[in-house]
Amino acid sequence: MGLFITFTILILTIILFMFSRIRTDLVALMALLALVVTGVLDSTEALAGLSNSVVIMIAGLFVVGAGILRTGLAQMAGNLLLQWAGNSEKKLFFLLLIIVACVGAFMSNTGTVALMLPIVISVAISMGSSPSKYLIPLSYVGSLSGLLTLIASPPNLIISQMLVDNGYEKLGFFEITPIGIIAIIVGMIYLFFTQRSLLPDNKSLSNRNDSYQLSPDQIAKDYHLGDSLFKVKVTSWSKMVGKPLADLKIPANYHVLILKIERGSKEGIHRLAITYQEMAGPDSVIQENDVLSVQGSFDKIERFSQEYSLLIAEEESKAEALVSKQLGVAEVLLTPHSAFINKTLRDIAFREKYNLNVIGINRKGDFVLENMSTERLRFADALLVQGAWDEIELLSKETKDVVVIGQPKESAAKVYATGKAPVAGAIMLLMVLFMIFEVFPAVISVLIGAVLMIVTGCLRNMDDAYSEMNMESIVLIAAMLPIATALEKTGGMEIISNGIIELLGGFGVMGVLCGVYLLTMVFGQFISNTATAVLFAPIAMNAAISMDANPYTFLIAVAVGAGMSFATPVASPTNALVMTAGGYTFFDFVKIGVPLQFVMFIVMMIIIPIFFPL
Repeated sequence: MGLFITFTILILTIILFMFSRIRTDLVALMALLALVVTGVLDSTEALAGLSNSVVIMIAGLFVVGAGILRTGLAQMAGNLLLQWAGNSEKKLFFLLLIIVACVGAFMSNTGTVALMLPIVISVAISMGSSPSKYLIPLSYVGSLSGLLTLIASPPNLIISQMLVDNGYEKLGFFEITPIGIIAIIVGMIYLFFTQRSLLPDNKSLSNRNDSYQLSPDQIAKDYHLGDSLFKVKVTSWSKMVGKPLADLKIPANYHVLILKIERGSKEGIHRLAITYQEMAGPDSVIQENDVLSVQGSFDKIERFSQEYSLLIAEEESKAEALVSKQLGVAEVLLTPHSAFINKTLRDIAFREKYNLNVIGINRKGDFVLENMSTERLRFADALLVQGAWDEIELLSKETKDVVVIGQPKESAAKVYATGKAPVAGAIMLLMVLFMIFEVFPAVISVLIGAVLMIVTGCLRNMDDAYSEMNMESIVLIAAMLPIATALEKTGGMEIISNGIIELLGGFGVMGVLCGVYLLTMVFGQFISNTATAVLFAPIAMNAAISMDANPYTFLIAVAVGAGMSFATPVASPTNALVMTAGGYTFFDFVKIGVPLQFVMFIVMMIIIPIFFPL
């Protein structure tokens, strides 16, 4: 009964995956719950996927990948690839996949794809191409790279241990490499000739990062701030020293806005100078040697500086002065039914309500940069606001009266990580080395990398790290892993595999080898390659021994077949990773993956017996 229930649930799950009417992670959860409700799995077995090292590793890799993206390392790597490729998309295609294969030879395919994902997306967008043309090839070659070295894929380690357990020599580090090289060459050629015809061209993905973002240079250009931003230094004899800005009434008396305060202090044993910044507000108390970023016409700032004994900096203040790790800018639109229409900034107490400065008003191309507090706002006005990133993020949640253009949270994260690209690169290299030399288990190496990305400032905080995790992929994989347990527990795998071996035994050793490979490959489309290898390695070993054949040949077939995870989005964690990022459907994997499975079956059944004779 348990066997019938398990296969019924599995078939229904596959059907729901194929039609894509329900999100894949919800389908997987429904299947998992069905196995529990029907008694096939208990709660401990069902929830085991959440603690599985693969799931935890994927979550950590999302964080590492975010650090690579936020610091600009992905963009730098992408620019280098673009230089090598020139304007040739063909050259770029092969360069990307060769790099993926080389990296994947020394770390898990999941880790390789997760690390390369932001780089590939960045490069594709820079080339004006759709990422969807590259992400399935990225996943497939990442899977094939698992055949290059002993440590590149869990199935390789599983079959090597199976040989040792049965008294044979373990696989050498590069013993499987010739098969992997041939598989990658065949796969790259196939993908090159089919990517345009079989892969979707999701143009919307090319523009997903093109949402309007104000760079400091663009701010200065659009709002004509170049001639109205200055820096002044507070002298020791200034009348401003020790007074809060609210008491000075500078905007009303001088039509000058004080935007930011830079303050230096001497702290620590070595008396190191530390400079920090804060947004100027009514309660800000001015101190000696403060450097103020101010906005206004030069003549008004000059009069203001003379009366308060301030020194105007000789160097020209640029729009970059408005942006720092703590402070930023954003453009805000008034909604059609905004309560702010026909009111002044003073009427609505904008500064007090949102703790942000308004430094410019864009009125259909006409810019108001002075006397803004008394200017009546109109529908379609755009306000340029400046202040703490956290306050801008809070404002972005306000949808009744204003709408913040762009994504301030992402902008803040990028600004915060500026200059950290070498750090992110060092962390990634350290993580890869830990995995290559097996200093720690792979999942621990990834978690070390993820934590280092946060504590070194490549990501702002834990909230930023959590927000970068693709929960759909994580939940999908965690919920699908226990299906392998259900198949093993109900005896379904053993019944089917024995039947296949009995059916093909009349075709000799080669016929049984083909059957083992096909069975491993088919089941590998619905459960993890690790679980597939664990289930089929003993079957392959027993089949080889019973037929007096070479166990290495049969076990290599299991490792190769388990790695051919192309036909479904749940066949491999790498497919699940790229599915959302590439905007793919279930049938996108079917139409390009199934022919590749057929091609690889023919090629592998020729070359495996050559390198590992029957």
